[in-house]
Amino acid sequence: MAAAEAAAQAAAAAGHGVDLLHVVALLGAAVVGAPLFKRLGLGSVLGYLAAGLVIGPYGLRLFTDPESILHVAELGVVLFLFIIGLEMQPSRLWAMRGEIFGLGVAQVGVCAALLALVGLSLGYPPGQSFVAGAGFVLTSTAVVMQMIEERREIGSPKGRRIVSILLLEDLIIVPLLALVTFLAPGGETTTLAQRLESVAIGLAAIAALVAVGRWLLNPLFRLLAAAKARESMTAAALLVVLGAAVLLQLGGLSMAMGAFVAGVLLSESAFRHQLEADVEPFRGLLLGLFFMGVGMALDLSVIAAHAGLVALSVVAFMSLKSLGVYAVGRVFGAGNREAIERAALMAQGGEFAFVLYAAAAAVGVIDRESEAILSATIIVSMALTPLIVILHDRLLPRAAPSTDGLEIAEKLSSRAVLIGFGRVGQVVSQPLFGLGCSVSIIDLDAESIRAAEDFGFKVYYGDGTRLDILHAAGAAEAALVVVAIDDPEAALKIVELVKSEFPHALIAARAFDRRHAVKLVEAGVDYQIRETFESALKLGGEALARLGVDAEEVQRIVAEARRRDAERFALEISGGLFAGRDLIFGNAPLRENPRWRPRPGSGALDLPALDLPALDLGRARGYILSRRDAPASAARVKLRSGHRWSLPKARPFRAGARAPRRA
Repeated sequence: MAAAEAAAQAAAAAGHGVDLLHVVALLGAAVVGAPLFKRLGLGSVLGYLAAGLVIGPYGLRLFTDPESILHVAELGVVLFLFIIGLEMQPSRLWAMRGEIFGLGVAQVGVCAALLALVGLSLGYPPGQSFVAGAGFVLTSTAVVMQMIEERREIGSPKGRRIVSILLLEDLIIVPLLALVTFLAPGGETTTLAQRLESVAIGLAAIAALVAVGRWLLNPLFRLLAAAKARESMTAAALLVVLGAAVLLQLGGLSMAMGAFVAGVLLSESAFRHQLEADVEPFRGLLLGLFFMGVGMALDLSVIAAHAGLVALSVVAFMSLKSLGVYAVGRVFGAGNREAIERAALMAQGGEFAFVLYAAAAAVGVIDRESEAILSATIIVSMALTPLIVILHDRLLPRAAPSTDGLEIAEKLSSRAVLIGFGRVGQVVSQPLFGLGCSVSIIDLDAESIRAAEDFGFKVYYGDGTRLDILHAAGAAEAALVVVAIDDPEAALKIVELVKSEFPHALIAARAFDRRHAVKLVEAGVDYQIRETFESALKLGGEALARLGVDAEEVQRIVAEARRRDAERFALEISGGLFAGRDLIFGNAPLRENPRWRPRPGSGALDLPALDLPALDLGRARGYILSRRDAPASAARVKLRSGHRWSLPKARPFRAGARAPRRA
C-alpha cells in the first residue's frame, strides 16, 4: 500500500516536472528568439514565431499540442486590445478623424477589395477570400512603427499619416472579429429572426458594458486607490478586462471586442495610466506566448507541399496591397515619393492577421490547412519588409527638399547674420529684433522657413558652410555672425570660415556640449554657450527653491556652480577633458587613472561643477530635511520654513563612472 502511494507521488512529481520543463522551454525560447530577431532588424514578432516553430511539433517536439497553448495565450490578444482601447480616447479619435476615418478607411477598403480578388482567382469561396484578404490588409504595427521611428519620421506629417492608418487598422480588427462569427458555417441556414435576435443580444451586452463602465468602474477604482492596496488594483484591472471579454462573449461577440470597449470607456479615466502599467506585463508575456503558439501551429509539411502557392500568395498579396496603398495615397494628396515609401513600408501583413485567421479557423470559416498557408504568407511578407525598405532607399534615395517659393540669400546687408532658425535661433532673434537691429537670417530647412513666414519672419534659404552664401547673406559687412545650427561639425566649419574670411566680424556660437565648446574656442569664436547649460542651471535652482531653500541661498549656489564651471572650462581648453575635474562636486571618490573615454558626439560630462546631494524629505509639517552622513563642518542652508538643513561637503564626481545623460 505504501509502495503504491509512493509510486503515485513519484508519478505526480514527474508530471509536475514535465509541466515545469514546458514553462522553462517557453520562457527560454522567448528570451532567445525575440531579442535575437530584433537585433537582426526583423522585429520581435518574427522572433516569437520562430521560437515557437523551433520548440513545437515540427521542431524539437517539446510541445505536441499547440492548440492548448493558443487557448490560454488568446488572453494576450484580449489584453492587447484593452491597451489599444485605452489609447483611443474619444477626443483623440475626433481630432484625427479626417486622417483615421478618411485616409484609413479608404486604404483598408480598397486594399481589402483588391486582396479578396487573389483568393477568388485561386478558387477559394467568397467568405474565405474575404477573410484571407482582410487579414493581409492589417499591417504590422510593430514592424512599421519600429521602422518609421528608426527613420525619425514618426513626428513628421507623413509619419503621422501612417500612424493614423495603423490606428484605423488596429480599430478595424474588432468588427472584423465580430464579422467572422457571422461568416461561420451554418450562417446561411439561420433565419432573419435568429440573426436579429443575435444582433439584439450583442447590442444588449455592449449596452450593459457601457453602463458598467460609465457608472461603476471609476467609483470602484477610486475606492481601491483610497485603500492603497497595489495588488488589489492589479487584480481589479485584470477583472475589468476579462470580465468585459466574458460579458461580450456571452452576448455572442468576441472577447477582443469586450476588452476594447472596456479600454475605450476607461481611456479618459484618471486611472488610465495605472491600468496600463498593471496590465502591460501580462499583455506582453501572453501576447508573446500567442505568437509562439502560432509558430508551433505552423504545419511545415503543409507549407512544403504548397510552397508554390505560398510564394504566389506572397507576391500577389504584397503587389496588390502596395498598389492599393500607393493609389489611395495619391488620391488623398500624397506626393509620388511619399506614396511609394508608404507602399514599401505597409506592403506586409501583420500580427493581427494571425488573430483573425485563428478566429476564422476556430469557427470553421477556413480550415487548418488554409490557416497554415495564410500564416506562412504573413510571416514571409513580414520578413521581406526590411529588405524591401532597404531596396527602396537604395533605388529611390531621399530627394533634396523643395525650394519652390523660397528666396535665396542674395546681396543682403545687415548688422548681424543669424545662421540657423530652429529652436535656438528663434529665441536668439528676439532681443535683436526687440531693439530694432537689422538681421539677415539663413536656414537650410525648407519647412521651417515656410513655417516662419506664418509668424512674421523673413528667412532666406542658404547653406552657411558655403563662402558664397555667407557673402550673399552680408557677412562681409556684418558686425556680428551668430551660429545657431544644431550640427556641431557644420557649426565648427562656419566659425572657421567666418574667422578666416571675415576677421572683423564678432562670432557668437551655439555649442553642442563641452567638447564642442572647446573646439569652438580653439577655432576663435568670440562667445559660445552650451545649448542646455543656462536652462539646466535655472531648473536646478528652481528645484532647490521648490525644496524650501531660501531664495538668496539659491542664487548663491547657482552663481557658484556657474563660476566653478567657467574655471573648469578654462582648464579644459589647455589641459583636456579631465583637467579641472576636481572642481566637480560628486558623490564618490575621484579616480586617479580614469578608465572611461568619451565617444565622439556623446556629450558626456557636459555638467556644471555642482552636484547637490540627495534630499530626504521628513514626514514633519516643517519640511525638515536630513542627511545621515552630514559632517560637522557642513554648510548650513536656511530654509523658508525656518528650519535648517545640513549640506555636506560633496565629493568629486568619479570620472571613471558612467557619464550622465546629456540634457
